[in-house]
Amino acid sequence: MVGCHKVSISSFSMTHQLDSKSLSNQENLKLFEKWNNSNDHGHNYKAAVIVHGANDPVTGMVMILTDLKEYMEAIKKPLDHKNLNPDVPYFADVVSTTEKCSWENLGKSPEFLPLEVFYKVKVYETDNNIIVYKGE
Repeated sequence: MVGCHKVSISSFSMTHQLDSKSLSNQENLKLFEKWNNSNDHGHNYKAAVIVHGANDPVTGMVMILTDLKEYMEAIKKPLDHKNLNPDVPYFADVVSTTEKCSWENLGKSPEFLPLEVFYKVKVYETDNNIIVYKGE
């Protein structure tokens, strides 16, 4: 049977400060500008996770929608309404860019989403800043 894509979209809010421990305060400010603000800044993100696979002959679906929504909740929980820099251990030594949010928390870990069906994730930080990661 022909495979297809299924998309689930979730919204969440986070704050963060773009800051690299490898750079001086002046270098961080020059590189990251207003996004290096010590008071942090936040976004209302949208994440679209796309799965791909063969349609199940019984359900007719690539993945049961309620299962996909459960995965989305597991992905969202450690990030939603958090200040990434102090609240999420991964970002203690990693610059909290949207690129890192999309891969580290929205697809890499098999407990979040079975890798055999993971196809792509799009994280919308703003209308003009969209990160796309395609499991490669």
